[in-house]
Amino acid sequence: MTEIQDNLLRIKSQIPSGVSLVAVSKFHPVEAIRQCYDAGQRIFGESRVQELVQKERLLPNDINWHFIGHLQTNKVRQLIGKTALIESVDSERLLRLIDSESEKAGVVSRVLLQVHVAQEETKFGFYPEELYDFFRNRGFESLKATHICGIMGMASNTDNLDRVREDFRKISEIFRTVSNDESLGLRDFDILSMGMSGDWNIAVEEGSDMVRIGSAIFGERQY
Repeated sequence: MTEIQDNLLRIKSQIPSGVSLVAVSKFHPVEAIRQCYDAGQRIFGESRVQELVQKERLLPNDINWHFIGHLQTNKVRQLIGKTALIESVDSERLLRLIDSESEKAGVVSRVLLQVHVAQEETKFGFYPEELYDFFRNRGFESLKATHICGIMGMASNTDNLDRVREDFRKISEIFRTVSNDESLGLRDFDILSMGMSGDWNIAVEEGSDMVRIGSAIFGERQY
């Protein structure tokens, strides 16, 4: 068994049942992904459209590809039909474009809306009030070929674990507020994706049911 497979199985043994693992394979070669695949992993996360498209061609077709990076509008068409989930929909404009391109392609795209609570301005996403407004205004009702499955978020990049927990708690609260609002009539809005290699355990404690782990499985990125 390889080191990558050992890492994968160790992490899987630590993650509670009911929590999905996205193995973040961005910047790692096809051979490394194949090792995880051979050990039973089927969900992989990529952050660049071209890289995902290339890997998707070379690897088994039962892999569930998640797009987890900032999606540029000019790359949307290339991505449609290639993913099980686009986790990083960070604006209503992007959501509408995904919807129109999905409709043209005759597919339904499953997405998460990315919420921004972190201290860094460099991170993308809906601010909490923007997200609440989107649902209050029932912006999802006009979608024709896109299904919103839940919310994704990231904590601040800091060693202050209290701050990290506070961020995850805030994201979780936003998710619960939306998902528990019966007046919205949402269906299958049940994914809360938060937590990475260094903080996934805190994220799970705060309600995450999908974690995105890369370096703890694959080692440092190969740029």
